[in-house]
Order: sequence, then C-alpha cells, then structure tokens
Amino acid sequence: MAGIKSIGGFFMFIVGGIVAIIVGSFMIRGTMHLWDNPESDEKKDK
Repeated sequence: MAGIKSIGGFFMFIVGGIVAIIVGSFMIRGTMHLWDNPESDEKKDK
C-alpha cells in the first residue's frame, strides 16, 4: 500500500505542476495582451 500511495502522490505532484504551468502561461499571456493593447491602439490612431 505504501508504494501505491507514493506513486499516487508523485502522480498528483506531476499533474499539479502541469496545471500550474498551463494556468501561469494563460495569466502571462493575458497580462501581455493587456499591456500590448493600449500601445497598439495608439500606434493605429497615429
């Protein structure tokens, strides 16, 4: 049983890391779009 629990914990650790990377990438992409939009709008107006 100890082996199954350790494997389960390791698997959950990997899944949690993958989810954190995906969520972080989406957050970074969203903030980059928020930063880029005002500057691009000003350039289009000019």
